[in-house]
Amino acid sequence: MPNKLQIIYTPNSILRQEAQDVAVDQIKSKKIQSLIVNMKETLKVTPDGVGLAAPQVNESLRIFIVSEEAEEIDRLELKKQAAKGVESEDVDSYEHREWKYYVFINPIVKKTAKRKLSGTEGCLSVPGKFGSLARQEKIIVEAYNEHGKKFTRGATRFFARVLQHELDHLEGILFIDKAEELFNSDKS
Repeated sequence: MPNKLQIIYTPNSILRQEAQDVAVDQIKSKKIQSLIVNMKETLKVTPDGVGLAAPQVNESLRIFIVSEEAEEIDRLELKKQAAKGVESEDVDSYEHREWKYYVFINPIVKKTAKRKLSGTEGCLSVPGKFGSLARQEKIIVEAYNEHGKKFTRGATRFFARVLQHELDHLEGILFIDKAEELFNSDKS
C-alpha cells in the first residue's frame, strides 16, 4: 500500500545538497521501489504538483518523477495557440484523470536547445512563492526507469521546463536561485 511522504520545505539543508547516484543494481531493491511508489502517491495527492524529486521527500538520491499531466499542459497550450479567437471549452481545459508518472533515475542531460522560453514556476518545497525564469525550450535526458532500463527522452516547452526544474533539485538548486523576479501567491 503506497504511503504519502512528507514534502520538506526550505530552508531544509537536504534541498541544497547534490543528490547521490543510485547504484543500477539497487534500482529494483525494495528500498528504491518503495520510494518510487511512495513518491508517485505523494505527487498524486498533492495539488498543483507535476514533478517531485527525491530530495523533496528527504532522500538525497538522483531520482525524480514527472506526471504525464505536464504533457497534457503542453497539448492544451498548443491547442490554445492554434485556436486563437475560437471559444471552446475543449481548448480551455483538459480532463483531470489518473496520470501516469515517468521515473528518471540518475538522469544525465544529453543536449539542450540554445533557445530559452520565459515562464512562471513554483515549487512544492517553496510554498507561496513563484518566479519568472528562462529555461531551455528543448532538452534530451538519458536516465534509468524504475525497471532498471536505460532510456533517452526528449521534451519541449513546459515538459522540458519541468525536467530542468527537477534536474536542478538533484544538484541542490531551487528555482528561487535562478528566478529573474519572485512574487508571492495569492494563497499565502
